[in-house]
Amino acid sequence: RFEDGTVSFLDIIALKHGFDVLEKLTGGMEKIKQHTFALAHYTYTVLSNLKYANGAPVVRIYSDTDFSNPDVQGPIINFNVLDENGEVLGFSQVDSMASLHNIHVRTGCFCNTGACQMHLDLSNEDIQRNLQAGHVCGDNIDLVDGRPTGSVRISFGYMSSFEDAQTFLNFIIATRLSKSDAEIPFQPMTESVPDDHLSFNNADKLSRVLQISDRELRNISSEAETTGRWQPLEPEAESIRAAVSETAVPTCKKGGKPITVANIYLYPIKSCSAFEVTEWPVGNQGLLYDRNWMVVNQNGVCMTQKQEPRLCLVNPSIDLEKKIMVIQAEGMDPISVPLEDNTRKEAVICETKVCSHRVKTYDCGERIAGWLSTFLGRPCRLIRQSSDLKSKSHQKNTKGLSSATNISLSLVNEAQYLLINVASILQLKEHISARLKEPLEIEELIRRFRANIVISAPESFEEEEWAEISIGALQFQVVGPCSRCQIICIDQQSGERNKEILQSLSAARGRKTNFGIYLMNQPLLSSFSDILSVGSQVLPVLKENTEIQPPTSSEEKSSG
Repeated sequence: RFEDGTVSFLDIIALKHGFDVLEKLTGGMEKIKQHTFALAHYTYTVLSNLKYANGAPVVRIYSDTDFSNPDVQGPIINFNVLDENGEVLGFSQVDSMASLHNIHVRTGCFCNTGACQMHLDLSNEDIQRNLQAGHVCGDNIDLVDGRPTGSVRISFGYMSSFEDAQTFLNFIIATRLSKSDAEIPFQPMTESVPDDHLSFNNADKLSRVLQISDRELRNISSEAETTGRWQPLEPEAESIRAAVSETAVPTCKKGGKPITVANIYLYPIKSCSAFEVTEWPVGNQGLLYDRNWMVVNQNGVCMTQKQEPRLCLVNPSIDLEKKIMVIQAEGMDPISVPLEDNTRKEAVICETKVCSHRVKTYDCGERIAGWLSTFLGRPCRLIRQSSDLKSKSHQKNTKGLSSATNISLSLVNEAQYLLINVASILQLKEHISARLKEPLEIEELIRRFRANIVISAPESFEEEEWAEISIGALQFQVVGPCSRCQIICIDQQSGERNKEILQSLSAARGRKTNFGIYLMNQPLLSSFSDILSVGSQVLPVLKENTEIQPPTSSEEKSSG
């Protein structure tokens, strides 16, 4: 009765055949219930007994039952991961780490805000505060003021096995417990699920692995590295937007060296290689032509390095004089795409989604589509964001910017610019190199973090204290930290993955995988483009609650 148009009669006809196949494969829904409950019961028991060296639990499980009866408990486990001090790790961090281990979890509130509010002990005022902080359904704002906005959920189905359950448990142990923790025995699961709850053909085989042995723990511990080499930073206030002080003034730290722009990168094609420049025009959406194009699959869905790591081997460059973008890749002849916008010509405007935002785009033609399809070995096309003002829809109302301006975005995920600090990279490099037991080039790390602006500042992570910055005549608002995903695990020169990079970042930063800050600037009021240049001085304005040390000499004072 909710169907819009013809009833889906083909799907209705298929239902009988689907149930017949399930009956043939499994013996029916009753056996599926018994099998999946056995997996959930096993995983729940082991998770409940995981402890840090100080006795603190590794997870907090949200449940209305004790997983003893399949008639009242389904095959899902809802939980949050905790640190040694009992503080919650954000679900987006857990999701990012799980994806590196090829484990798919669901995160957030699972379209059940009532249960979420009850189990997370959130008051109505807490819900309103989270909303005011910018949190909406489906985003990755997992902590507000240190408190969770959602949780993590794992689900078992009839195709799931005990090996799957153990893979998940090994992931939790390897990423959360150090060697000393992993070697501490915990009470294994001794009570088995009643025989009548295991009636698959291989039930006997499954019931024999309802525990993790000490030998397995020792094997797991060989993968787990101690996180004690680098003391994690103190947890920061998890405010989503930096409060800007109207009375704050640009300041340098006492005795500090000037902060300057070290590198500038733009990424003309989303998720493809960087194009480094020494100076570049700034437009209304960020660096001119930054992420104006993107590659989509045959269904029109955006492709990123998460699905296709070889995208990083596609090298676009912009020639402003010839008004073309040249695209190169190993083994391929260079190909060019005009910078001239074809929106008002014969191009067909289509609507595409970028991180839940709808954007107007048009196709760039068969020639470049064939080139990309040949190199990537799969059907794909190049599309470009439409510049027609009437069809612009990728906008963000950014809290804190004057007059609540709708900031126009290109095909970026979050903000117009991403900034990282070389000093922060150097500190992280030491930690990663120690874990990898091999040297790591600073340039390689910089490219992994895919920033637009790379600065050279005296202190590591001091950029996280800033509320806004000035670079020449340009004014930027800091709109929050960048929470990293698995793309930083991809070597931007070879396309090879190394999950140790994200794991090292998680270990180094404590509770979050933040690295770098997002910036926005107001649309330009004049018809002339400002220029962002390497070597320009960066003048930060500190957050209102940050202790400010005024300059002590005229050389240290900030100037326009």
